[in-house]
Amino acid sequence: MQNLINLTDVLENNWSIVSDTDAVLPEGNILVPGDYWLENRDALKARGNVGLVLFGDADPLAFADDIASIEVVAVNFPAFADGRGYSIARLLRERLDYQGEIRAIGDVLIDQLNFMKRCGFSEFLLKDGLSGEKALDYFATFSDPYQLANDLPTPLFRRKA
Repeated sequence: MQNLINLTDVLENNWSIVSDTDAVLPEGNILVPGDYWLENRDALKARGNVGLVLFGDADPLAFADDIASIEVVAVNFPAFADGRGYSIARLLRERLDYQGEIRAIGDVLIDQLNFMKRCGFSEFLLKDGLSGEKALDYFATFSDPYQLANDLPTPLFRRKA
């Protein structure tokens, strides 16, 4: 079972990922692939309760006109070593000023969480079998980063001066 966490709690996952867009979309909160959103934007906006799933090759700027109305954007990490999702999160937060939830999904491991948080992720769907409670403890490992990032826009030398 996969655990969903934010920066402070283990959460109930009430968003389902739609992988078969040829079938009838399920009821409730759904996350659809970005290309499907672009092709069906008006119908999905009218339906409501629809978020995005972005893959590493997605251009977040393609969603600039709609991003403010989207509650959740899930960014897929197909493999531990694929870092394109970090760039997607930063573009969403810094260029598009996205204020909603950015959720990391896929091959999400505990030792990535702090880096993901610093890039703007706010929720993390952990790889199957990982403990949500242990993952939450991991955030306390890094207490005072040197560099500026999305979560802390002032570098250490400015904070300590």
